[in-house]
Amino acid sequence: MIGVAVLGSTGSVGESTLDVLARHPQRFRLVAIAAHRNAGRLARQVLDWQPAYAALADQDAAHELVTLLGGNAPNTRVLVGAGALEEIAQLTEVQCVMAAIVGAAGLKSTLAAARAGKRLLLANKESMVMAGPLLLEAVRTAGATLLPIDSEHNAIFQCLPPGARPGIAPPGLKRVLLTASGGPFRATPREALAAVTPEAACAHPNWVMGRKISVDSATLMNKGLELIEACLLFGLTPSQVEILVHPQSIVHSLVEYVDGSMLAQLSAPDMRTPIAHALAWPERIDSGVEFLDLLKAGRLDFQAPDYDRFRCLALAQAAARAGGLHPVLLNAANEVAVQAFLERRLNFPGIAAVIEAVVERGAGGAIHGLEDVLAADAEGRQRACERIVGITRSESVRDAHA
Repeated sequence: MIGVAVLGSTGSVGESTLDVLARHPQRFRLVAIAAHRNAGRLARQVLDWQPAYAALADQDAAHELVTLLGGNAPNTRVLVGAGALEEIAQLTEVQCVMAAIVGAAGLKSTLAAARAGKRLLLANKESMVMAGPLLLEAVRTAGATLLPIDSEHNAIFQCLPPGARPGIAPPGLKRVLLTASGGPFRATPREALAAVTPEAACAHPNWVMGRKISVDSATLMNKGLELIEACLLFGLTPSQVEILVHPQSIVHSLVEYVDGSMLAQLSAPDMRTPIAHALAWPERIDSGVEFLDLLKAGRLDFQAPDYDRFRCLALAQAAARAGGLHPVLLNAANEVAVQAFLERRLNFPGIAAVIEAVVERGAGGAIHGLEDVLAADAEGRQRACERIVGITRSESVRDAHA
């Protein structure tokens, strides 16, 4: 039996992971689940699964969890605080860690799993974007196994030759092509983007995802972060990663070799496919996903992204080229700007405007340790908050004079 910990179990990837685990009770044992603050959903999971450990980073949410459980999970130990996620990631009875905490909040627990030599299923792309060199070094030093969960990176991994190592491009690889659905605003006139709502941005045409990643998909920042992650994961330069808009979300990525061969991974748009692949690798197990019917799909379309409409993608490419701490600033500003948009304090084009203002002022520099990453993250967040306040004040002044 393989012991599994799911960090971010209440999110879409976490719940998909639990679905796959439930199909293979003789192969996997759920040891621990963790979330940031969703006590209600975590309580339901604890009652269903009765894991040995459950953790919430938020103190108040943890107290709520205990109340909701009401003594009905006597064998589950409830852990509290940000350090609890790191504790779960290092448990001796856990061999496999699903790292699915959204955003920078998942960085420390992801690093902890790598340093503990676990099989690390990486769904938290921000950990690689922010601290890729540190994470890859931890994987190498501890002998951990790193398997990507993002459908695009998992597709690339499936198309690489056996024995490919994290951070090192296999011989003969020319480039990779990341596909993007284009999100809900792929055909929306540019002048109409200022009026789009958070609800519209979160209504992804193909995938069921959380609110933050849904907005990232709508701005194409998600694809920009994936580009940075792909460079680090597979030892590529930004010029070796091309973005293709593929509305059907059936071809998840492609790998081109120097002999002219191009390999692609195709499947229905369902995260259980890459999750099942990584859980059982190098074997294959049932994921519960509907099998792909190419005749029913009918056609597969590809087009170049509109970098003027989706400014976030261009900003991410620039950060990838700059390297060092620039992706940290980019990610921090994006997280703050997206939250402001979801709270209706910033309009949709304002997300890119805030990010651009932050990265233009950022000093950048090399990553020497985790403290550099955390300092740049704090800097990016502070400057993004200041920029949003400035935008809000300017709009208030305009409204007053209107």
